[in-house]
Amino acid sequence: MAVVVSLSVTHVVGSLSPSAGGPSRTVTQLCDSLALHRNIDISLLSQSRIGDPTVTTSVEQVNYTVVRSNSIMALNCGIPVWRALSQIDRHRTATLIHNHGIWLPVNHWAACAARRHKIPLIIQPRGMLEPWALGHNTFKKHLAMALFQRNDLESARLLIATADSEYESIRHIGLRQPVAVIPNGVQFDANPRIDNSRIYTPDFGRTVLFLSRIHPKKGLLNLLQAWRIVAPSGWFLKIAGPDDGGHLAEVLATIKQLGIEATVEYIGEIDGTKKSYAYRNADLFVLPTFSENFGVVVAEALAHGVPVITTRGAPWADLATYKCGWWVDSGVDPLVFALREAMALSDSERQAMGERGREYVKRYDWNDIAKQMIDVYRWIAGHAPLPDCVRTE
Repeated sequence: MAVVVSLSVTHVVGSLSPSAGGPSRTVTQLCDSLALHRNIDISLLSQSRIGDPTVTTSVEQVNYTVVRSNSIMALNCGIPVWRALSQIDRHRTATLIHNHGIWLPVNHWAACAARRHKIPLIIQPRGMLEPWALGHNTFKKHLAMALFQRNDLESARLLIATADSEYESIRHIGLRQPVAVIPNGVQFDANPRIDNSRIYTPDFGRTVLFLSRIHPKKGLLNLLQAWRIVAPSGWFLKIAGPDDGGHLAEVLATIKQLGIEATVEYIGEIDGTKKSYAYRNADLFVLPTFSENFGVVVAEALAHGVPVITTRGAPWADLATYKCGWWVDSGVDPLVFALREAMALSDSERQAMGERGREYVKRYDWNDIAKQMIDVYRWIAGHAPLPDCVRTE
């Protein structure tokens, strides 16, 4: 009978603030799911600015520490981060560090701690090595890569990609370690739609939802241009998400400049119940992004029974394959085509697409994702064979 060896895994992520986007949710949800399995202890270390809200775990077995500083880029935050990492119990049978993201001080200190204490390091770049991401703030990233980031990446025992496209990006920059391809999971809403029986009136209308960070990468300006061209009667575009780097001002100015204020509304940053309510009341979800390593909001929309339009900048070719959405080129014209086609469908046809999407996305159940991740951990620790999700070529 095989002996099951306990593992202790410390997860490190730059921020647990909802404004940080997908990782603030997916990392905590992953830790929650991992902690429900026996023979594994999960800790979560993050940092934030003083006063920032945080997304916390819901499972008591997850021990988490948030190091607060006036600036998450300040060098003095390295001391408390180092202390927290140094408290890792290295006397357990196996200990791993799972580092989510790159560039930030907390990620660098985690890599340093792994090297110093000879702890196997796993790095999950979470889209930060995608071509679009590397092309943003290029000078700073080239400098960071030369000073520390390349060394940190090459010191990892394993890298994790969330899709085949991210795996290709990792290989493209010359990293040759094993790479596990494991998608993010998604939490399912027990009551995905509450408005299936609503009666359409001109006053109520139908809703297209955009929900993500308000950042140039997300392609919102293309969506606004497409919306002006389509000029759909009886449809309204709701934009939700945190402002990232001041891009919201440009978005609001563009709405006014295009003269579409009557049908486009920014509803602010939403999370939790309000976010679920927004999904439930959407007839269509649009993410016109230039680059995503996964695009968790696409999975969330599908889990709520909403058909999706997104671009080839996100790894969601299955939208077309499983007839639950549209996967189009980036740009204004492809969005115009997809919007017109989606809006020409009947309510029942869109609802059928949403039902197909909800069934399809069940493959991203967090429990299954956690099992794959544990198989990887045990392989890295030397207690299990090579998992099918790990690519060594």
